[in-house]
Amino acid sequence: MKKIKKAVVAVAGSGTRLLPATKAMPKEMLPIVDKPIIQLVVEELVGGGIEDIILVTKWDKKPLEDHFDYNWALAEELKKAGKDKLWAEIKKISELANFIYIRQKGPYGNGTPILSAANLVEGEPFVFAFGDDLVKSKVSFTKQMVDDYARHGCPMIGVQEVTVKDVVRYGIVKLKKGTMEIEDIIEKPSPEEAPSRYADFGRMILTPEIVKTLKKTALGKGNELWIVDAIRDYVKNGGKFLAKKVEGGEWLTTGDPLNYLTTTLKYAVDRPELKDDLKKLARKIFC
Repeated sequence: MKKIKKAVVAVAGSGTRLLPATKAMPKEMLPIVDKPIIQLVVEELVGGGIEDIILVTKWDKKPLEDHFDYNWALAEELKKAGKDKLWAEIKKISELANFIYIRQKGPYGNGTPILSAANLVEGEPFVFAFGDDLVKSKVSFTKQMVDDYARHGCPMIGVQEVTVKDVVRYGIVKLKKGTMEIEDIIEKPSPEEAPSRYADFGRMILTPEIVKTLKKTALGKGNELWIVDAIRDYVKNGGKFLAKKVEGGEWLTTGDPLNYLTTTLKYAVDRPELKDDLKKLARKIFC
């Protein structure tokens, strides 16, 4: 079984729900305290042993590329000012992984980044991640998935339990009785129709077989290419695909103002130098 060393990250979205903040800034570059969203995604991937990170972009994502480049001018400025800790921090960013940037081509949809990067991951399993989904956990969720793949050899998708009223917002997995093996995925079911409360999210381990299936998958809802449709086709044709729960943490979304603020606060209160002052501020604002 091949070791998973590559990840494909979808970062070609426009972030329309966060306009006007995302008019000239990629949504993945919005800060979670003092780190952009995409850096937290990359750090999780690297924590799982990923060495090569393929970011599938579009024309307005250059700030994202610049972030992972080494800024010589800034480095010299920090060193001259004696700010060695900050210099080491920005140097570390450029050394996190090998970064490859490609432009997204093809129909709209979250399956398209995979096809855009297919020739770079040909013949091997890889991690696929959405660039605006975060998983805050004690152990990198990518590592959790990679370790499970080493044991079972099956592709998988991250899932998290949501409330009954929230199942209408997500793809909900139907599991084979007594297992975490996916039988089907139901898009935005009513509470009465939902086969479980496990919502899928943007962390997956995919295999060459899934890519082959995706290449034959028809456009679906909204005339878009959906990775979930390919997973359903793969399962219906006898393939085994697992759902993977987050251990010791949680999935957090950043795609809309409320979830973005919630995520920022959850990361902020983990910072010892911010936690107490944030509690005081919250009492002052809301009490």
